[in-house]
Amino acid sequence: MRTGGCAPHRWPLWQLPRLLLGAVLLVEAVAVALLVGGFLTGPAPTAAELWAGGALCVLGIAYSEMAVGVERERRRLGGASYVDLSSVWTFAAVLVLPGAHAAVVAIVITLHLWVRAWRRWVPLHRQLFSVATVVLACIAVGALLESVGAQQKPLWLVLVAMVLFTAVNSGLIAAVVALSVPHAGPATLFGPPDENLLEVGMLCMGALTAIVLALNPVLLPLVLLPLYAVLRAALIRPLEAAASTDGKTGLLNAATWVAEAERIVGGADPADRAGGVLILDLDHFKAVNDTHGHAVGDHVLTAVADAVRRVVRAHDLVGRMGGEEFVVLPRRAAAGGRSVELDSVELEVVAERIRSRVADLRLEVPTLRGPLVIAGLTVSLGGAVAPAEGSDLAALLQTADSALYEAKRGGRNTVRIAVASGQPSSVPLAARGPGVPARAKD
Repeated sequence: MRTGGCAPHRWPLWQLPRLLLGAVLLVEAVAVALLVGGFLTGPAPTAAELWAGGALCVLGIAYSEMAVGVERERRRLGGASYVDLSSVWTFAAVLVLPGAHAAVVAIVITLHLWVRAWRRWVPLHRQLFSVATVVLACIAVGALLESVGAQQKPLWLVLVAMVLFTAVNSGLIAAVVALSVPHAGPATLFGPPDENLLEVGMLCMGALTAIVLALNPVLLPLVLLPLYAVLRAALIRPLEAAASTDGKTGLLNAATWVAEAERIVGGADPADRAGGVLILDLDHFKAVNDTHGHAVGDHVLTAVADAVRRVVRAHDLVGRMGGEEFVVLPRRAAAGGRSVELDSVELEVVAERIRSRVADLRLEVPTLRGPLVIAGLTVSLGGAVAPAEGSDLAALLQTADSALYEAKRGGRNTVRIAVASGQPSSVPLAARGPGVPARAKD
């Protein structure tokens, strides 16, 4: 939700659970207190420090203006981004300025970038929390460097400062995410590995920028072009993700799911092969669109996709085949180095969990006429268990599709499981298109 133009007392911040709200407010209060304390108790900035801070602010804002289009695209494609590429200027400021003064540079640059590029995707209260974590990171590193007191900072000290900066900044954000998303995995808490690598690269660039600032400030503008090139390269991952995922649900799209599923089903290692496939179809979804409109229907599809994700395991393959149809490829488990076959009972248990989770959904969808509550959703599921000798993807989908027909004819909101033939399907998957066979919906 956006908070632009919304009074502070109406921010979604106040709707957070008490524990999470308390943690956010505590981090922000400590950041403000330490920042003010740093200015009140610390020495006044020298002319050289004022010049360095001003130069970093100007370069950071110039970088932001160069990168506005790319940053907007990153946010649009990637949604929640774990990397703030302006940290290059923030970390450079930490190495050449006292902690409180470096924090001011970080505040100016990050808030300017939020106004110019992130405001549409990042609510103000979330941005203020992110700024608070950066302020605390700057003050922590500043205290470290002051305690060492070295004029010429050795490599080990810069590396320790880098680790401390990352630990405070990322650690505080991860702690809040852990409070809001119970049982979150490392990727949810800290982001994917490639984004963490990019963050480390930006901190290294910050260290090099500080060196240039100390040796020959005239060369500082030369840093902008390499940074812009790195920023453009950072678009590659979200562009790849956008090409392989369904825009409404975030699941794999049909083409990507089929390609991945064919690779798994035809894999050489039996322990890595799929144990079966599930096809699920929302019952009477056309009535939702006809009654409430397609915008509400999109909310329903997103909620169902999230329900499926929460039921299956992280390494199972989940995709949207189009319309109101989804598909799941559960992977065989491994025990003691051997493959554990997935039988019809186990596949039915997974399907029943999905069916039950969807049936329990109660969605509150915002509309122009106020919140609309959607409940009573159901899905029909058809499953195919892969035989021990293996099967091709087309045969699995064909068997699961027939089982789904049976579930629909059996009254909907039910599960039917069949065992696929070990023989290749007589209908090549490519001839049927990227999805499963068409059927009469609802």
